[in-house]
Amino acid sequence: MAGGAREVLTLQLGHFAGFVGAHWWNQQVRSLGSCPKRSLSGSPALTSGLPILPPLSPVPFLPPQDAALHEQTDTKEPPGELCPDVLYRTGRTLHGQDTYTPRLILMDLKGSLSSLKQESGLYRDKQLDTAIAWQGKLTTHKEELHPKNPYLQDLLSVEGVLNSDGIWRVKSISNGKGPTPLTTAATPEPLIPTEGSIRVWSDFLRVHLHPRSICMIQKYNHDGEAGRLEAFGQGESILKEPRYLEELEDRLHFYVEECDYLQGFQILCDLHDGFSGVGAKAAELLHDEYSGRGIITWGLLPGPYTLGEPQKNIYRLLNTAFGLVHLSAHSSLVCPLSLGGSLGLRPEPPINFPHLRYDATLPFHCSAILATALDTITVPYRLYSSPVSMVHLADMLNFSGKKVVTAGASIPFPLGPSQSLPDTLMQLGGATPWTPLSACGDPSGTHCFAQSVVLRGLDKACHTSQLTPGTPLPSLLHACTTGEEVLAQYLQQQQPRARSSSHLLLTPCKVVPPYPCLFSSSLSQQGLVLDNPPTGAGESIPVLGALCSSSSLNRTLGDLAKELTKLNLRRWASFMDAGVELDDLGELLQELRSLAQCYQHGDSLMD
Repeated sequence: MAGGAREVLTLQLGHFAGFVGAHWWNQQVRSLGSCPKRSLSGSPALTSGLPILPPLSPVPFLPPQDAALHEQTDTKEPPGELCPDVLYRTGRTLHGQDTYTPRLILMDLKGSLSSLKQESGLYRDKQLDTAIAWQGKLTTHKEELHPKNPYLQDLLSVEGVLNSDGIWRVKSISNGKGPTPLTTAATPEPLIPTEGSIRVWSDFLRVHLHPRSICMIQKYNHDGEAGRLEAFGQGESILKEPRYLEELEDRLHFYVEECDYLQGFQILCDLHDGFSGVGAKAAELLHDEYSGRGIITWGLLPGPYTLGEPQKNIYRLLNTAFGLVHLSAHSSLVCPLSLGGSLGLRPEPPINFPHLRYDATLPFHCSAILATALDTITVPYRLYSSPVSMVHLADMLNFSGKKVVTAGASIPFPLGPSQSLPDTLMQLGGATPWTPLSACGDPSGTHCFAQSVVLRGLDKACHTSQLTPGTPLPSLLHACTTGEEVLAQYLQQQQPRARSSSHLLLTPCKVVPPYPCLFSSSLSQQGLVLDNPPTGAGESIPVLGALCSSSSLNRTLGDLAKELTKLNLRRWASFMDAGVELDDLGELLQELRSLAQCYQHGDSLMD
């Protein structure tokens, strides 16, 4: 169904993973406008001919492919750099309408969906409400619906109506190029959700999900103090139960069997709670059932924590350690992602970005930044032209047992409006050009064994030096004739002994609502750093992202093992009661130490 794309199936496990995923899917939506869609037959679909789809009931909004297509008429982005069919799938509703939805299986806890229905509203059939055959007395028990999020309520009034036939229609189109504006005098301001209106990830999700996407774990609660999924062992036990295991397997078979060229799976998994155990069992299942496919796991942790919750912090440490070890055993690659400064028990201040103003206590903010990084560092296996498969990307980075990697990003990449790429890279000097996003401390002085780097969103005119002929060249970078050569030369200068892969794209990252307003006033609409910036929020930004097999993991993983040896486990018997034994902890410590030794400086392909 993907028309030759190398498909990827995404597993999204946990509530913070839901936040990151919602932002990521929203960003994918905004990027689809520059990419040709594919019809069910595999041929490119006419962009003006896709039908209007029903909304996620009971929360209506503009359908994703329609939102993207409305942007296509005036987009300046180059077509065909990123292939949306890698992550999205085509389908057809019971009304005979073509759909385009994420190839996604997500798991979350009871009470986490708010007004979003588990079965979605996309394939809703009005015939399902037919009369019941039972002729006896009936008692109806109706659960009260959650109130609709104010942001999505606003979208309802702006973008359309729900017809009596159950089909979502945008407001009448006056010029054939988009929905009618709210007023004829001026284009309305973009709708931006307030932080107070966002409680769960579905409060700002703007894409349709397939009915087979959402899998709810009913035995644990999202809210409240009781019935929480807190420990690794609890998560493991979920996928040992036939009910949940069979449900996951059925959904996997549904998505996998419709793929023509499945390259693998990406797992977005919470590391700090019991979902680390769910992710470990899911990765084990994928490894056993789909041998030879790539499995890349993104281990997600919310922002910084405090010392005031000792049990929560100890559980977070244990869950993270168990998760990293078990996930690395069954994944091609594992990358922790966090805006915290440390994976250990000692709190560190949140990561600082020069041009971002975010609240580290808000999942809505932290997840947006991590989603932007993910949208960039996953580019190699989502390209239209000459993609790098997940397996090959992992093989380049995980040699000699180095299955854990770190991530970093420059959000936005600090290019000035009169600067070229060589100018900006030369100004960085010997400093690491990206901000670390894996809670492994300061990367200064560490050794990189292998790295995959993506730079996106720079105008082609900025790729090489614009110096007039005869001007002395400030650096070797200014002598390069292509942007790809500039980036490769710079990485070679920074880490001459590392194996490096780099990609340079024109397509920027979209940061339009519901993406939060995180950017400083020094940025232009295109995310460039200005001396005298205009007012107004930017629409897109250039981003530099990197995956790195780094010697910093020797210290990080070793410190995790040291902290675990200091724990008095008799004080935390509740964690052990959840299904983890003392022998398991002993094996964990041994595996952590062995994994840390893989990253000792000097162990590289070039030595």
